[in-house]
Amino acid sequence: MSRIAYVNGRYVPQRHASVNVEDRGYQFGDGIYEVVHLYGGRFVDEDRHLDRLERSLREIRLPMPLSRQALSHVLLEVARRNRVTEGLLYMQVTRGVARRDHPFPAEPVPPALVVTVKRIKPYPRSIDGWGGDAITLPDLRWARRDIKSLNLLPNVLARQAAREQGAIEAILYEEESGLVTEGAATTFWIVDEAGRIRTRPLSHDILPGCTRGALMAELRQAAISYDETPFTLEDLARAQEAFITSATSFVKPILRIDGRPVGDGAPGPVTRRLFDIFSRHVTGALKNAA
Repeated sequence: MSRIAYVNGRYVPQRHASVNVEDRGYQFGDGIYEVVHLYGGRFVDEDRHLDRLERSLREIRLPMPLSRQALSHVLLEVARRNRVTEGLLYMQVTRGVARRDHPFPAEPVPPALVVTVKRIKPYPRSIDGWGGDAITLPDLRWARRDIKSLNLLPNVLARQAAREQGAIEAILYEEESGLVTEGAATTFWIVDEAGRIRTRPLSHDILPGCTRGALMAELRQAAISYDETPFTLEDLARAQEAFITSATSFVKPILRIDGRPVGDGAPGPVTRRLFDIFSRHVTGALKNAA
């Protein structure tokens, strides 16, 4: 069965899908994207992702391409036409097609919208075998990392460096201060030497991860404390546990960083508990929607 994409108002076979060469997303990276996990035919944390999409679009002065209700319909229709119930849905909004010039088009043009979906492996049943290694790298990204923009070249280079060293993620840090920011494509957390769950507070320095927010809500519900406080590479070296969160990683333990074991090099008790809590969040959302 041919994969189906939504491109600017039309559902088309993905192998034939295309955008104009003067689309500003292609020319300048002038756009925003979102990735949503599809589980059991339902989108996980859909409202959080659409809230973030709207916020990112506002920050770059780009209107929503459709009403929120219409966009939700398109997302479901793309999943339905592709017969995907377990997968990842990608949506991208750009400033549209205009003669190449750095400023916004003098005459407004319609935003461009592309939506695709792909199947992924089933949600992991166990944390064992789910973790991986990471490396650390200086954070070379632009100053507005809170905007989920298409400008991902530093992230691409960091992820490639991680792959070349047999790791699954690059943990980024500020060169001057040594403060950890986040993963190249994930939120990064530690369980510090005092046993506290910690992650960097929201600011222009990091992306407001939807899985981050969902996990925090679950932690508050379970009366589990956590700290949104910065930490350094030195703190990281002393951490008992480390893990990443994202729409594709869920809660994933990091077992070694730069070749050194984190703790005993196995998923720790805190990360195991959080993996179980988030698993219930994903599967519970499906049950509640039924």
